[in-house]
Amino acid sequence: MAKELFGTDGIRGVAGSPPLDQATVYAFGVALGREAAAGRPAPEIVIGADTRESGAWLAGLVAGGLAAAGVGARFAGVTTTPAVAYLTRSGPFAAGVMISASHNPYRDNGIKVFDHSGFKLPDAEEHRIEQEIFRLRGSLSPRSSALDADPALDGQYLAWLESIPKVRFEGLHVALDCGNGAAYRLGPELFTRLGARVTAFAAEPNGRNINLNCGATCVEPLRQVVLEAGADCGVAFDGDADRAIFVSSRGKILNGDTVLLAAARALRAQGKLPGDLVVATVMSNLGLERALAADGIRMLRTPVGDKYVLEEMVVIGAILGGEQSGHIIFRDCATTGDGLLTALKLLEISQSFEYDLERMTADLVIYPQKLINVRVREKKELTELPAVAREIRAVEAAFAGAGRVLVRFSGTEPLARVMVEGPDLERVEQFTESIAAAIRQEMGA
Repeated sequence: MAKELFGTDGIRGVAGSPPLDQATVYAFGVALGREAAAGRPAPEIVIGADTRESGAWLAGLVAGGLAAAGVGARFAGVTTTPAVAYLTRSGPFAAGVMISASHNPYRDNGIKVFDHSGFKLPDAEEHRIEQEIFRLRGSLSPRSSALDADPALDGQYLAWLESIPKVRFEGLHVALDCGNGAAYRLGPELFTRLGARVTAFAAEPNGRNINLNCGATCVEPLRQVVLEAGADCGVAFDGDADRAIFVSSRGKILNGDTVLLAAARALRAQGKLPGDLVVATVMSNLGLERALAADGIRMLRTPVGDKYVLEEMVVIGAILGGEQSGHIIFRDCATTGDGLLTALKLLEISQSFEYDLERMTADLVIYPQKLINVRVREKKELTELPAVAREIRAVEAAFAGAGRVLVRFSGTEPLARVMVEGPDLERVEQFTESIAAAIRQEMGA
C-alpha cells in the first residue's frame, strides 16, 4: 500500500507547490475533518506552526477545509510539534495538525498529523486520507479561515514540562540554540523557570532564517557559544523542536545515540528500563549497540522515523527509544520526540548522578560512519538493481560482520541514502563511494 503524499513524517514539500499547493492543502483539511467527524459530535482540532513565513497561510487553508467539513479549529500559534502532540492527547481534540518541515530550509513546509491519543497517524489512515484528498481536490474551491492564536495552549504545555524534572537547575548555565524556530520563546522561558542561567541565540525568527546556519543540524555555532560563555552545556533544537543535540562544557558534540546511552544507563540503574530494551533505528551507530550490550541492554532497530520507533516501543513495551538525529522518545511521558523534554531529562540525569554530559558516556566508541545522498530519477527496489545489490554483497563480505551497510530511499526527497559503518575510516569511505557510484550508474538523476 504505497503512499504518494505522506512520507516518513507527514506531507512535505515546497510551500505553494504540490503537494503543498492551495487545492491539496484545503482538500487535506476537508478529508481530515470528515475523518474526525465520523461518530463524534462537534469535534475540534488543534493546529500549530513553526516560524516559517508560509505557516500562517497553510494553517488557514487547513482550518478552512476543516470548517467546510463542520469541524472547529483552535490555533496554538507558533509552537513545537511535541506541544501539538501533548495538547491533542491531553485536551478535547479529535486530532492535532502541525505545520512544519522540521529541519528543512524555510521554503519547505509540511503537515504532520496526530490522532486523539497523541500518536502520529498509522500508515493505513494516512493512505485513507490520501485517497480522499485525490478524490476531492479537483472539485473544491479553497477557502482560508482566519486564525487567532490562543496563548493558553502554550501555557498548558510549558506547565506540564516544568512539572517533569524532580530537581531544579539553579547554578546551571545552559546555552540554547533555538534554531530561529518553534522553541525560540518556549526554550528560554522553560529553563529560566527551572532556575537555570540561560544564554539563548538564534531566537529571533523572521520567517526565513529558520535552521539557517543554526539549530540541531548545524551545531558548531552552539559549540562556540558554549566555549566562549563558559556554559555547563548547550542544547540545539531543530525548527519544530522535536529533536535536540547537545554540547558538553568542553565542546564535545553529543548526538541522539549518546543521549540514548546515557538515558538507558540511568533508567536501568533506577530499575525503570522494562526488559532492558532500547529501540533505535537503522542509522544508530554500531558503537551504541555494543556499549548497550556490554551493560546488558538489548537494542532493537526500526526503519528511520520516530513514528516507527514509537510503534515498535508500543509493541515490545519499551519506554526509551530514539534516533541518532536527536529524536528521543520517553514513552512514560510523551508520544513523540520532544527536544525540550529530552533536554530536561538529560540535565536531570546529569544533576542526579553528578556527572557532566561528556563523562556520562566517555566510553562510547563511535564507529566511523559515512553517509552519501545520491539524487535519483526514480525509486526502485534493490532487487531491480543487480549491480547495486552485487556491490552491497561485496562490501558486506569484506566487513565479515565487523561493519554495516544501509541503502534506503528518502521518504521526502528523490534521494538514495548510502550509509556504511565500520572500524576503519578509509575502508568505510571507499565502500560508501563504490555503492554510491553503482546507484548513480543505474538510476542517477
